[in-house]
Amino acid sequence: MARSIATNTKVGRDDLLEFVRPRHRMILITRRADGAPQASPVTGGVDDAGRIVISTYPERAKTRNARIRPEVSVMVLSDAWDGAWVQVDGRAEVLEAADGASALDAFVEYFRNISGEHPDWAEYRDAMVQQGKALLRVTPDRWGPIATGGFPARLG
Repeated sequence: MARSIATNTKVGRDDLLEFVRPRHRMILITRRADGAPQASPVTGGVDDAGRIVISTYPERAKTRNARIRPEVSVMVLSDAWDGAWVQVDGRAEVLEAADGASALDAFVEYFRNISGEHPDWAEYRDAMVQQGKALLRVTPDRWGPIATGGFPARLG
């Protein structure tokens, strides 16, 4: 049986975003007050400006951490366990639905880019406010190669 060989493909920003857009399973890594990593499984997407966007709540550890130490990492995973992944490092911005129309527009963009059209945008906006949602927007500053697991090439 042929062995699966690990790969590491360096990509530019456009190819990175093309890779991330259809993948919504992510691990967000923030830093706690003592500097230790805080890893959180999240659902995310890419907004129209090329930022990774993650919907959450203001009181969650990831949100509190990102407010204080906005340098974060996002591990973007494929649906298949042995699929490709990439780590993206960047700076997070926190928006809250209660901040008004501009923040709510960002939530609409988040939903559209992940799930398409909502049957009632007014209802969706109201739900974001009622639930007290927050949105993390991570601007990619650097990223590793798009990688796959497997054997080293020397064992192929």
